[in-house]
Amino acid sequence: MTERPSVLIGDDGVGRCGWVGNDAEYRRYHDQEWGRPLRDDRALFEKLCLEGFQAGLSWITILRRRPAFRAAFAGFDAPTVAAFTDDDVERLLADAAIIRHRGKITATIGNARATLALDGSLTDLIWGFAPATRAEPLTGLADVPAITPESEALSKELRSRGYRFVGPTTVYALMQSSGLVNDHVVGCHLAPSPGESLPA
Repeated sequence: MTERPSVLIGDDGVGRCGWVGNDAEYRRYHDQEWGRPLRDDRALFEKLCLEGFQAGLSWITILRRRPAFRAAFAGFDAPTVAAFTDDDVERLLADAAIIRHRGKITATIGNARATLALDGSLTDLIWGFAPATRAEPLTGLADVPAITPESEALSKELRSRGYRFVGPTTVYALMQSSGLVNDHVVGCHLAPSPGESLPA
């Protein structure tokens, strides 16, 4: 099996993290979303749920179905999703445009209810576990962690509040995609400079 390169130079001459490959949607996601700080409760709830749906699947599978997920889950409006009933679960299980996994569907509804029960914002909860900025950017894909002490701590906190499908690996993927960490590697045009702080 050929090892994936850490950086690929696109046909536009721009270096990007090697996981992007040649997929146009992955390129857009990498350039415009992944690693950019996200501080919006609705958007973070959506990312949290979609990362849970991704467990065991490739992210591009979820990304291509994101419009269908948004339609099925009322734009990931937590109060609306929290009010979903058993009939909604059956409706979602019949929706071939999303991932029809009963456990993940019911977890999303439960996670909406857990979000409403928070004594503060989901943004404050998640960003409270942002790690310190790395002294140096990651040199290659092999250096990108799957789990960190911060993702383990956030996973534990979320589970204590009733969230499901929020294991430490899933949570670290959330931290990457929502910009709590910048895991763009050296050679990628979005890699941070040494000691660079996260954007506000």
